[in-house]
Amino acid sequence: MSSLTPNSAESFVGEKKRLRIAVFNRTFSTTGGGAERYSIALVEQLASRHDIHVFAQEIAHNWPGVAYHRVSMPMRKPRWVNQLWFATCTWWSTRSGFDVVHSHENTWHGDVQTVHVLPVKYTLFRELWGWRKVFRWIKVVASPRLLAYLALEHLRFKFRPNRKIVVTSESLWKIVDATYPDCEGMISVVTPGISPPLLPLTQLRKKRARSLLGLPKDKYCVLFVANDYRKKGLKTLLAALSKCPTGFILAVVGNLTEMPAFNEQVKVLNLASRVFFLGSLKNVAPAYESADCLAHPTLEDTFAMVVLEAMSYGLPVVVSSAEYCGVAGLLQDGENALILDDPLDPFKLQRALEQLQNQPLLSEKLSKGATAFASCYQWSRLALKQEELYMDVYEATNAVKNQQ
Repeated sequence: MSSLTPNSAESFVGEKKRLRIAVFNRTFSTTGGGAERYSIALVEQLASRHDIHVFAQEIAHNWPGVAYHRVSMPMRKPRWVNQLWFATCTWWSTRSGFDVVHSHENTWHGDVQTVHVLPVKYTLFRELWGWRKVFRWIKVVASPRLLAYLALEHLRFKFRPNRKIVVTSESLWKIVDATYPDCEGMISVVTPGISPPLLPLTQLRKKRARSLLGLPKDKYCVLFVANDYRKKGLKTLLAALSKCPTGFILAVVGNLTEMPAFNEQVKVLNLASRVFFLGSLKNVAPAYESADCLAHPTLEDTFAMVVLEAMSYGLPVVVSSAEYCGVAGLLQDGENALILDDPLDPFKLQRALEQLQNQPLLSEKLSKGATAFASCYQWSRLALKQEELYMDVYEATNAVKNQQ
């Protein structure tokens, strides 16, 4: 990571050529999820230095100097057809006139390809050998959906001298490198970042935040932030909460479309008065300000931007190990986080949550460690790394043109 300070970064970037950049993201909204917030943050950081054009099907964002282009969506489902449509439309619109094309989606034509999720090829074929692998290929060949995703992904990772593959964590880098070894020299790591909140958090701010969100003022509040409740471990968290004392409550932030499936579990566990589904929040700051800790027992996360955001507010975090969550590979258990070796074990999660409530010294230690860790991952610095990749692509493209 660059050691430049934000002030030196501004003077450094000011000498660079102003580029015309196209950015692809089907949903360009802060409520979309971690990948969407990642792309939005970089756009905001670099918009004053470059001419940025955002191509998206859903846009809920407005930033000075950014040009927005809405891509049509004849059908939302099947998703793979819409993915092909989006890839084709953006290719047609950006064939010329741009110095760099940056895709956060599974498309074939981005000069910079930022990968936020595990490769489709990896998820389909990992740990499969012999006849099991043969049968999986038969399933793939019989599925237009899987064939479309694999074809797009193959073209996305295809070697080009002026292409950069960006991954969000070291653990994802290893997986991409093993799955598509031909793109090894193109891979760079640019982790998610944070914009530092106003610190320290006072009891008055916490009280106001809880009042705003309708949360009890005298309970120990565990925060869970995700759009995919199932993959991010809400089932285990609810089971753990049911074993905690009644003084514990849970605030769930994220897409409410998944709420009905988990409401039944809430009722069965008799947690109706202790679980608060807050929905998608355009501004998540009050949720972080109102919480006493963050629980993220995820089953699959290439990084987990929400963990970094919570840490920037000084929240103690309980998070799955690096086997399940990319950011955990950067954390130290007991120093700046509590790390779960098994995110499916509600008893271990329960014990971790009760530790945080019952051991103020541990909680304070983790809070200070979290703030210190998050301070090293500010968007103002990470944007420099992204811009350097843009400049590398621009120079490589010109070199290729000069050779022709």
